[in-house]
Amino acid sequence: MTTSIISTLDNSYTVTHQHKGDRYPYCTLVWRRDQLLVKPLGKVKQPYLPVLDNEQSLAECLKRSSVKLVRIDPKLGEAKLNFWANACEQASKPIYLRLNSSKKYHTPEGTLLKVLRAVFDWIVALLLLVVTSPLAFVLALSMRLSSSESVLQREWHVGERGKLFRGFKFRATPVSRKTGLHNLPLLLNVVRGEMSLSGPRCWTLAEAVELSAREQQQLNQLPGVVGSWQVEGAESNQLILDSANSFEM
Repeated sequence: MTTSIISTLDNSYTVTHQHKGDRYPYCTLVWRRDQLLVKPLGKVKQPYLPVLDNEQSLAECLKRSSVKLVRIDPKLGEAKLNFWANACEQASKPIYLRLNSSKKYHTPEGTLLKVLRAVFDWIVALLLLVVTSPLAFVLALSMRLSSSESVLQREWHVGERGKLFRGFKFRATPVSRKTGLHNLPLLLNVVRGEMSLSGPRCWTLAEAVELSAREQQQLNQLPGVVGSWQVEGAESNQLILDSANSFEM
């Protein structure tokens, strides 16, 4: 285990510095075998590393490094996690949230059963994509005609064992939000192996960092499209009920 120290840099920073939007504006880098651990800054002063302030520079450093994957502490906050996720994406390095494992959330499935389930999900998701493609085309076309904004959104989501991936969704409109049709592109994530057809809710990165340490344990599971659809539908219905109650009052 090696902590990042660069002796030629005289500038150092402490935890007293603050950047807007960051819970912990600076971080400590620790190498563990082929993994890079990114965690909040400790009490000991660390050298100031300019590369950590520039996404493109960080991506270039990661490309040249022997690091195979990055694990990052969710305590660093959404802004810092997005920064590292974007850099890792450019460097083609997988990035995971650093989570506490729990036996409660460990799947009892054997290797064979897990492979069969993945194959089943892939086949069904691919068929659903073909069947719903006319509907998806009409929905995308209506969005394009109504606004110049991007039709497809690619937010960071948290997958199995805390792995971050881009979740595909249509831009939310009143109709698509109410019906849940904006979730159709999530089938692409199932085909890519990042989600399952059924399973727990797929949390966005912004939502995941707000969870308690205990709640974050559920992020060890493979998320599902149906679970996310049901949760969003329930939240949408609750919002409608709250609005109606407010109007009556």
